[in-house]
Amino acid sequence: MRTHLVWDWNGTLFHDIQAVIEATNASFTELGLPPITLERYRELYCVPVPKFYERLMGRLPTPEEWEVMDEAFHRHYWVRAEAAALAEGAAELLSQRRDAGQTQSLCSLAPHEQLLPMVRAHGIADHFVRIDGRIGPSNGGKATHMVRHLGALKGIDPARTVVIGDAVDDATAALHAGVRAVLYTGGSHSRSSLEAAGVPVVDSLAEAVAAAEELAA
Repeated sequence: MRTHLVWDWNGTLFHDIQAVIEATNASFTELGLPPITLERYRELYCVPVPKFYERLMGRLPTPEEWEVMDEAFHRHYWVRAEAAALAEGAAELLSQRRDAGQTQSLCSLAPHEQLLPMVRAHGIADHFVRIDGRIGPSNGGKATHMVRHLGALKGIDPARTVVIGDAVDDATAALHAGVRAVLYTGGSHSRSSLEAAGVPVVDSLAEAVAAAEELAA
């Protein structure tokens, strides 16, 4: 009986929260918004991302405003992401699970054409049976992407599949796709906001794997 893990990338395996905050504030400066602290970001951040801007601005951005906001953030983010590293222990955990015959895959809202080179650059691409990034607009959540990702996997039992991510949206996507989830506090959300999702919340990736194994037992 083997547990299949579906990993998130940004804020989970990839410890890029500092790059995210710096890019957010750089884009905020362009947009005329005040800077935000890490603590405040984790309190307010949500997916779909336009809802995050609604919490900041008091209204949803128009489609035209969203295009400007999205472009500004990613322009600053991709420069800073080059200096970010994998989360502590991530490479070792992935390697150990693969060597033990366990399967794992990667499903991210990062653009697919940019996700693949990043994963390869960090030397972990071979640990996954499938890697899927976002294809299409950036203003939605992960639910439909998760359904498509799981549907493309062969021989994987949904009853023994667990999503590990850093956002409430990861738990929402897991529920939508009929699998379980564990949420990790090292990324985009505060612990209190993650706990509202009603799934296990942990402070390290090693704890996340252990919790996932318990869920799937």
